[in-house]
Amino acid sequence: QVQLVESGGGLVQAGGSLTLSCTASGRTLSNYVVGWFRQSPGKERDFVAAISWNGSPRYRSDSVQGRFTISRDNAKNTVYLQMSSLRPEDTAAYYCGLSYRNSHYPSSDTIAYDDWGQGTQVTVSS
Repeated sequence: QVQLVESGGGLVQAGGSLTLSCTASGRTLSNYVVGWFRQSPGKERDFVAAISWNGSPRYRSDSVQGRFTISRDNAKNTVYLQMSSLRPEDTAAYYCGLSYRNSHYPSSDTIAYDDWGQGTQVTVSS
């Protein structure tokens, strides 16, 4: 029943910014952990950031934490990933995942996420 739709991807130059959106239908996101993952061709899907039901964020690394910000707007049933100072290595398809686990701390493992969106492509040129 749940449907997740990502949007906001595109082509940007290195140093540019993008904000991705994940909007859900069939579920109220405020009750669950939502994560952002990215995947390049031939590689596994890797954790980027996640946000808990109480708004606590988790990030891939300190470098990502300084450039990426995850947030949620419960009124719009949407989770955002604001990305700045983008680098070519950020190029990937970005996916939004929903976890039904009752946890205060977001997981970085894809296995913890039960539903996924179709992905949105982010390409950063050098």
